[in-house]
Amino acid sequence: MPVCRECLRSPESIQAEFFCTSCRTPFLNGFPLDSEGRCALCRSGLRGFDAAYCYGAYEGVLRELIHLYKYGRVQTLAGPLADFAMTAFPRDERFDAIVPVPLHWRRRWQRGFNQSELLARAVARRTGIPMLAALLRVRPTTAQAGLSNTRRRQNVANAFRCRRRLAGRGLQGRRILLIDDVMTTGSTAAACAMALKRGGAARVALLTVARVDRRMEAGLVRAAHFSNRETV
Repeated sequence: MPVCRECLRSPESIQAEFFCTSCRTPFLNGFPLDSEGRCALCRSGLRGFDAAYCYGAYEGVLRELIHLYKYGRVQTLAGPLADFAMTAFPRDERFDAIVPVPLHWRRRWQRGFNQSELLARAVARRTGIPMLAALLRVRPTTAQAGLSNTRRRQNVANAFRCRRRLAGRGLQGRRILLIDDVMTTGSTAAACAMALKRGGAARVALLTVARVDRRMEAGLVRAAHFSNRETV
């Protein structure tokens, strides 16, 4: 299925006045951030990864392109989507390897490909950084959609491990760029990052094409709250 150039040009990068300095989560105001600009999850260490970068919000045309790529199986979109991700690539960081978030073998068989792996290969070609299939998804997990933040973390806990041939010396001290298509709460990326660090990685940063803008969810909840109060 062809995608027109106008659609590939239309997605815009995510904008916000307030961001967490570590995970780059956008906020409606600066109250959730500490004096160093970190959100509560980053302060508590629950993120697992050390930094996160993304191009745009998971909405509108960008969301449609990712759905077409992932569920419509239009694998040729890996290149254009990787170009979006490269816009957010941290030029001031050095990475030793690029690692895709893995799929469980059953999900990969059903889909026919791992969307994160294709993106990782494209980013590797654009940066010259080697791609390393360092992670395995050792158990299937239920869909994250509709789960609370806590349930999401529990759902993916211990779902990933490093390949035995790489754990220890193969990853020791390495700086890893983890690649995924979309970040929602970051639970999956956190579980992957913790597995990489158990395998010896020194630093793990996340790069995604898009992330769910939870400011919109907060705004919708607030609007519904006031609407219900007015109808009481």
